[in-house]
Amino acid sequence: MRSTRTGGAFGPPHKMSKQRLTATQTMRRRLAARSPAAFRFYVAIFERMLRKEFHAVRVASLPEKSVFERPQLVIYTNHPSWWEGVIFLVLARRLMRDRKVYTPADAAMVERYGFIGRIGGIAIEQGSRQGALHFLEACRLLFAEPSNALLVTAQGRFADCRERPLNLEAGIAHIADIAPGATYLPLAIEYTHWLEKQPELLLRFGEPIPGSALAGASTAQRLERLEAALTRTMDKLASQSIARDASSFQTLVAGRGGINPVYDLWRRGAALVSGRAYQPSHGAPP
Repeated sequence: MRSTRTGGAFGPPHKMSKQRLTATQTMRRRLAARSPAAFRFYVAIFERMLRKEFHAVRVASLPEKSVFERPQLVIYTNHPSWWEGVIFLVLARRLMRDRKVYTPADAAMVERYGFIGRIGGIAIEQGSRQGALHFLEACRLLFAEPSNALLVTAQGRFADCRERPLNLEAGIAHIADIAPGATYLPLAIEYTHWLEKQPELLLRFGEPIPGSALAGASTAQRLERLEAALTRTMDKLASQSIARDASSFQTLVAGRGGINPVYDLWRRGAALVSGRAYQPSHGAPP
């Protein structure tokens, strides 16, 4: 997500009325591009990608199901890689099956890869006043239906998961002006290698923050509260990543073990001859 930190971008209503009208029409059209059939099709493709490229997708501290059923849900994350766009769809399918889930995406990328808009990607012009206005209008429209949810990379740029401070973009703090009853759920994401050839994709949810906790606060205070919650969640995930204890996670998607197809075939044959069960992974299976 990209949004300007300049408060003037949101301006007084009487100065923004024509711009808002145009923005509303534009964002209503962009939101309507989402296709349930396309969403299901690409989720299946992306889940196969995760199984192929990762040893496992593991999640710690999975909230109760009721958290994912709260109206006007905003899940906000750090942004270490382009894989977030893939995991967002899988999380939406696995954890929020009955909701329409949207995520802001670079308008240039949506134009280049048209399918992004059809799977819930909201085209937002990065680093511009127009993009800031479009983001807020998109939130206004999608949260008019409380069952809709928003997943957003709140840093708005690629950043190493060890970078501090996180410097979240201000747009997420402005959502409280549009949807004061929203729930904000921090999600930390990290990619690391443990024992296998394929990396682990690690996730950790933080404690949900009710919109009432942000009521009456300034934009800066809201942003500070949201950033602190995500930082704590990332720090806890980092400790779990260092510990390499798979038992502290639930496996969301199990990938493949092994080293090389030819060598793995030899290992499989050796296990068969010796009467042992073949185990492609170095450690415990995901």
